[in-house]
Formats: sequence, structure tokens, C-alpha cells
Amino acid sequence: MTTQQILEKYLAFYKNKDHKQVPNVSLIPEGDATLLFVNSGMFPLVPYLSGEPHPLGKRLVNVQRACRFATDLDEVGDRTHTVAFHMIGNWSLGDYFKNEQLPWAYEFLVEVVGLDPHKLIATVFQGDVDAPKDEEAIRILQDIFKKYGIEAKEGVRIFPRPKEDNWWQRGDAVGELGGPDSEVHYYLGEGSPEGKDPIVNEDEFIEIGNSVFMQYRKTETGWEELPQKNVDFGGGLERIAMVVQGKNDIFETDSFWPIIEKAQEVTGKKYHENEEITVAMRVLADHMRASVLLAMDGVRPSNKDQGYVLRRLIRRMVRAGRKLGFEKDLSVKLVGVVTETMSWLYPELTAKKDEIQNIFEMEEVKFLKTLVKGSSEVEKKLVEYGDVGGAAKKLLTTDDAVQIAFDVFQSQGYPVEFFLEDLKDRGINLDLADFDEKFPKKFEQHKEQSRSGSEQKFKGGLADNSETVVKYHTTTHLLQRALKNILGDHVRQIGSNITGERLRFDFVHNKKLTEEEISRVEKFISESVAQKYPVNYVMMPKAEAVKSGALYLVGETYPDEVKVYYIGESLERALSKELCGGPHVTNTSELGEVEIYKQETLGDGKQRVYARFK
Repeated sequence: MTTQQILEKYLAFYKNKDHKQVPNVSLIPEGDATLLFVNSGMFPLVPYLSGEPHPLGKRLVNVQRACRFATDLDEVGDRTHTVAFHMIGNWSLGDYFKNEQLPWAYEFLVEVVGLDPHKLIATVFQGDVDAPKDEEAIRILQDIFKKYGIEAKEGVRIFPRPKEDNWWQRGDAVGELGGPDSEVHYYLGEGSPEGKDPIVNEDEFIEIGNSVFMQYRKTETGWEELPQKNVDFGGGLERIAMVVQGKNDIFETDSFWPIIEKAQEVTGKKYHENEEITVAMRVLADHMRASVLLAMDGVRPSNKDQGYVLRRLIRRMVRAGRKLGFEKDLSVKLVGVVTETMSWLYPELTAKKDEIQNIFEMEEVKFLKTLVKGSSEVEKKLVEYGDVGGAAKKLLTTDDAVQIAFDVFQSQGYPVEFFLEDLKDRGINLDLADFDEKFPKKFEQHKEQSRSGSEQKFKGGLADNSETVVKYHTTTHLLQRALKNILGDHVRQIGSNITGERLRFDFVHNKKLTEEEISRVEKFISESVAQKYPVNYVMMPKAEAVKSGALYLVGETYPDEVKVYYIGESLERALSKELCGGPHVTNTSELGEVEIYKQETLGDGKQRVYARFK
């Protein structure tokens, strides 16, 4: 059964039970500046789980692409972890509860996609001071297993676990929702799984689904029962496909194997040739697939936020590719097979293939030069060091490592995470906590020294506060809004410079503007001037400003209380709003018509435009 067939059966199963399908949304979170990427199927539904009525009703189902980087990035290389994945989910917003959810979940896994019930182990909440043991879930699970001829005893087939394993809550604030959950684990080992706790014996199991029962709300004194109880089920589509397809390795499923096959064909190496090659191919396949999904959603390589994550993924791909013998054209050879593999779910990838391939190729070519020079420099600096002291090799101390990492980064732009991977490749162990503490201090020391020669810095990029300069300053706000509207929401300011003659605006985008795009940007600004929008500001806490959707310079240090300039009748309905120190005009009618008379590509997916009043 293919991954596509599994998904189609899942959606049909729940639609047959009166669930409505909700969209598979972009990986870039909408309206939440605190999260880099959508990391679960539940994310787009948080308001509705908190009580807001959903327009499609109380029973929902979907598939959602997701990315997780904080913990999973360094784990990629084993047989189950991936950066990008798809969550299948079903929800009850105050409708059905445990008596329906648990039997349905197992019915789908056993009767629809054919998993062996004897290989399934369940975990439940064991209870604590906040909530009792989930005896109800245990009883229901025993009935489910009995249906399949299995006697499900506690500690044999069903394992009660503490809060850190079988309880979900979104946060710790008063008013947050939470509750016990029940996970489904599939046994990958030999023989019978009975009596094996899947958490204790995690190497022999893979978690494939989790039913969360949101039946509590946090109060000042603990957790209280909710009148409206929700169900939130999430299952890893690729993981379910792995066990349905009888694999012990997620990279041998139809989601990843075509990429592995292509890598084998191009390099002449075999996936199971040795551990180093296996790990490199897994990293390559996973990161290429994740990168294509990010690029599909408008992310472009950069040094900030989502763009930095994409850049890091591509760089890790290049590094893994070199271990396999890819000296160049990694993207050219692999982007096509990735888009083909995922086109059944994302038909739009076919049209975007060439653009994505070109973006990756530019990043790859540039980074290969850095990688070759940087790794060569690291090799020279590490040649005298080993993991233990002695006559042959010196002990590499944390201070030594910090200095080498800093020097190679400064001279070659070699990423510190690659330096740490180089140490691991050489079997050199290091106190990473000590390194993580000392390395940033080295950078701060360097920045302080650099600042001493550049004390004069104009706030907001203004050369002076003359009338014309102030007008240009306000115009940059309209320019950024125009660029985002016309080119896409990935556009983000990374710098500006204003004089009495013109404005210069630097932003994230992968190519120069076309003549048509320039015309549309100029028209947007002209129409905004003609509309005579008022320009005002409000002081507010930074967190509230960001939450309101106000734009800001990533990496810039802002005070706790910020000034938000907005163009329009109100902050809520503003045409443009940005964290900015000012000054600005009081009405757009004070501005003139603008022409973009020059543009440049800065590299790294960055563009620069020059504009002036006509």
C-alpha cells in the first residue's frame, strides 16, 4: 500500500464518520511570529480547540506538512527521524470522546491498512496530583484488543506512563488546555512485544499515533474538568507507511526510497554499503525533501529565520553529498526526483521544479567553495590534536576549539556546526555545553572591538531629519508593503539607506524585479499617496507589537516598549505597520510619486532597489 493510498483511506475513513477536511496549510505560520514553522497538524486549529467555533463544524480531519528542527535535526541519520513529515489528524471539538476515538483509531490501523494488532502496544496516563489515572482509556483499550483476540493486561499490552510521556498541554499559563493522551506504538523487534514498555525499550518500537483528550483547563490551583472535551489525534503518515509497507527503516519507504535510488545511481555507492554511507544518504534524502517543501512555501536561503534554516539544510546536504562523492550538481540531479515523489500531494511542485533547482544550485555552488576551503583549514588546525593527551596528539581543550571555530568562521565563513561535526567525524569528544557558553562570548568580544571604530550610527538609516529624508523614510514603509504584496510574503527588509536624493532598500528575494513588477510597485505607492492615509504611531510592549503583525528587522535589538508606526485609519486595519523609531510624515499626501531607477542583486537571495521622487 503506497503512502498516497494510506492517506486516501484515512481521509475517506473519517469523512465517512461525518468529518470535514481542513486545508494543508503553508509551513510558514500565519499570525504567529514566535514559531518558525508549523510543527504539527494541530497548530492551525489552536483557536478552535480553545472554544472558537470552526466554520466546518465539530468533526475535522486533515493532513498537514510539518517541520521540526529543535530536536530532530541532529537525530536525522537514524532509521526513523526526519525533519519534514506529514501529520494525519482528526479532531472532535466538544463532540465525540474516548469511546469513539480509541476504537476508530485502532480500526483504521488494523482493519483498514492491515497492521498486525499483536504488534501494537498502548500507553496511557498513569495519574498524578493533577488528574487521576486514565482508567476509562484502559477499559476501552482492553475491549479493543479483546475484539482482535488479545487479552490486554496492564504492564503487558497497556502501559500507564507519567505526565512527561502521556499528557499534552500547550503551555503552563493559567487557562491553557491539556489532558491525558494514549499513544500507539508499533513493535519492530523479533518475537512478541508483550511485557515490553515501549518507552523503556524505545529502540524496538516506533510511535505511530497519539490520541489527546483535552478535558482539563489549568487554574491557579491545578487542573479542572472542562464542560467541552476535545479530541486531537495525530499520526505520522510516513511512519505509518513504514510499518504498513513492512519496513524497519523509514528511508526504504516510497516517500524516500526513490531519492536514495537516485543517489545510488549517481554515486555508484550502495545504501547499505557501510554505516557512514547509509547515514549520509539518509541526511541527503531527508534534507532535500524538507528543503523542497520549504522552497515550495516561499522560503529562500538567507541568514535569518526560516531562510537560515533552509540555508543550513542545503549546506548539510552538500556536506553529506561530498561524503558520497557529489562534488557538484547535487541539486540538479536530485530536485527532480524529489518533486516527482511528492507531486501526487503537491501538483504545484511540477511547475516550481526549475525555480527550486536554480535556487538550490546557486546556494550549493557558493557553499562548496566555502566548504572546500573551510574543511581544508580545519584539517590543518586539527592535525596536532586528538581526544587524549600524549606525545603523539595534544588534547583539544574547549578554549582551543572555540578559537579554531572562530578563526575558520572569520576567515572562510565556515559554519560552527560543521566544525563540531568535523570533530565528531574525527572521534574528538568535546564538552559541548562549555563550548556553547564560550563561543558566543568570543563573538561578543569581537563585536565590541569592531564597534570602537564605528561609534557613529544613524538611527533608522537616516542621514538627517530634513523634510525630504523624512518623506523618503515613510516611503520605505510603503515600498516594503508593496513588495510583499506583489512578490510574496517572504520579502523582508534587511537594510536601508536614505539621503536627500534617494532611498535604498535591501530585501530578501531570489531575483531582480521585472519591468511589470516595478510598474506595479510604483502604482501601489502612487495610489497610497492619492488615498491620503494618515500616518500615526502607538507605544506598546514589543511582544504585543509583534503579535499585532507589525513588521520588524530580524536581528535588530528593540527595547521592551516600542514605537509602532502605522499607515491607515487604525492599527488593526492599517495598510502598513512597522516597529520604527521615526520620524515620519503625518499623511501620505505629503509624499510624491516614486520611481525605481536602479536595482542590484546582492547574492544570497538578496536584492537592492534604489528609488526617488519623480
